Amino acid sequence: MAINEGMLSPYRVLDLTNERGFICGKLLGDLGADVIKIEKPGGDPARSIGPFYHDIPDPEKSLYWWAFNINKRGITLDIETADGQAIFKKLLKDADVVLESFDPDYMDKLGLGYSALAQIKPQVIMTSLSGFGKTGPYKDYKAPDIVVWALAGEAYLTGDPDRGPLSPSFPISYIVAGAMQAAIGTMVALFHRGITGEGQQVDVSAQLSLVPFLGPEPPALWEQDKTIIARQGRFLRRYQGASAAGKAAWVDAPMLYECQDGDISFVAFAGPGVGESTAALTRWMASEGMVGETLGAVDWMEFEWQTVTQDVVDEITKDFNRFFKAHTKAELFEGAQERGIMIYPVFTPKDMLEFSQLAARNYWVKVEYPEGEAAVTHPGPFMAAVGAPRAANRRAPFIGEHNEEVYLGELGLSRHDLSILKQAKVI
Repeated sequence: MAINEGMLSPYRVLDLTNERGFICGKLLGDLGADVIKIEKPGGDPARSIGPFYHDIPDPEKSLYWWAFNINKRGITLDIETADGQAIFKKLLKDADVVLESFDPDYMDKLGLGYSALAQIKPQVIMTSLSGFGKTGPYKDYKAPDIVVWALAGEAYLTGDPDRGPLSPSFPISYIVAGAMQAAIGTMVALFHRGITGEGQQVDVSAQLSLVPFLGPEPPALWEQDKTIIARQGRFLRRYQGASAAGKAAWVDAPMLYECQDGDISFVAFAGPGVGESTAALTRWMASEGMVGETLGAVDWMEFEWQTVTQDVVDEITKDFNRFFKAHTKAELFEGAQERGIMIYPVFTPKDMLEFSQLAARNYWVKVEYPEGEAAVTHPGPFMAAVGAPRAANRRAPFIGEHNEEVYLGELGLSRHDLSILKQAKVI
């Protein structure tokens, strides 16, 4: 029984993931798939992750749980028990996809690995997400978010050059892996099955999911002359080649600037085409008397960052800083649009919720919560498809909320069966 009408509404997903993989099922549910979140009796441990609605610690009020389990139905089932495994196999018969984010080999040890499930249903797609994937010497290593972030090379490039590496304030590694590689891999596997009729296992490594985000420059410079890019912080480092002593030379120019009510992003590009943005900003600054001698002498069509000293960069930056601090984000953005300047405000969560572009696309959705709670704003689907219906939205499930709907109405168990299974703590 599909929850929503949407692009993926013909498909049913059994979601066994923990917090490492919640977002994969969420995205599939956003597109209309019938996602059944399976958690142990008593509730998933991730329900204890804060913050909590109205700061009330409660497994039913975790905003983390709400955010990543919207558009799912919820049942309880202990798949570590023999009865739980038998019930899971019955659920599999009407399912298209199984999502799991346990340590490698965990599902195999339970007799619920891909090879076992494929014997029951050859068309099944099993998407497995772990820190390092199911193969290789690191596959059994513990892989919390910070470890994956560091071993993907991201930490070394994050932060300021005069300090140690930094990690984001939110666990980003598994968000990227679950949202991009696991969800996309699942949909590609569904497409492949539609052509060939064959199921398969999608093996997602969170580490490998992050490696492409390094971009081409860090590995290319290492291959070229063994240069390791340092952390840039708020600065864009422009490589000037190796000095006579063989040491890499750089000049640093800010990418982020303070303004009256926050920060804006601006890069002083130079050269044909892109240099016109910086030239237009300089003309705007000159109209307000904020261009110094050094900046006033620059021809941004001919200027080359690779040939100037850091002292020149600092003089130019000083003028930019003074100008930006005299204006608000809105003033700078509006003025930049009128003049063809590449300036962008750095949005806060409040700015995101009020952003006219997202409002025009109906991105933010209100989801009703029971017991008199006000509607809560959630992100909507990440894409819109012409001609495909947009799935409805439903809140994240309570613990075992859909047990009767699934076990009695769809699996055909009796209330007596359900009572016995509850007493045995199978569901």
